[in-house]
Amino acid sequence: MPNLNYETALIVGAGSGLSASLARLFSREGLQVALAARNSEKLGPLCAETGAKAFACEATDPGQVAQMFRAVEAATGEPDVVVYNASARARGPVAELVPAEVERAIMVSAYGGFLVAREAAARMMPKKRGAILFTGASASVKGYPLSAPFAMGKFALRGLAQSMARELAPQGIHIGHFVIDGAIRNPGRTEPPDRPDSMLDPDAIAASYLHLLQQPRSAWTWEVELRPWVERF
Repeated sequence: MPNLNYETALIVGAGSGLSASLARLFSREGLQVALAARNSEKLGPLCAETGAKAFACEATDPGQVAQMFRAVEAATGEPDVVVYNASARARGPVAELVPAEVERAIMVSAYGGFLVAREAAARMMPKKRGAILFTGASASVKGYPLSAPFAMGKFALRGLAQSMARELAPQGIHIGHFVIDGAIRNPGRTEPPDRPDSMLDPDAIAASYLHLLQQPRSAWTWEVELRPWVERF
């Protein structure tokens, strides 16, 4: 596998699941890692484990996103890998959904992705290198009942990623969108013994993110779908 030609990674929407697996893997690969979340205090144990630095940021606030990038630059240097891993949900029948909750779901899942990608792209374009990765879901490509706001946000995020891939790949910036089609295993949620590997292993997902970052430019992928055997296409 080719060497990883990146030095600093920023993961926005960091927590104890997939983003923690990404932080551990990137750190092992020699990247300096920055983590951003609304509540940065919860990231203390992960920072102690990986050597990452934590930053507080509300991803839907343009001012906070811009300030967060400046703080990351001062602490670790400009990130040449940026992962947007934040999302929000509002569940229920369409006729009963609360507009403010729907607005929040779309803002976090899609608008925050735009704000983070905008700041990242502005820094990567002069250098003509970098990677911006987005975490999508089953809802990125198929809407489910009682989950319209999540689909609205994830469809929009996928559209952003696709447009950016076409715009920025010619400028040396790799855009990747990951359709995570299934439930992700975590310490509080594991599959039953009679259905092994029916949930996605976050470490295995992280390995796919790393593989995309290692791709030669002559064969870049813009979208990857990952699913356990129980999910239907």
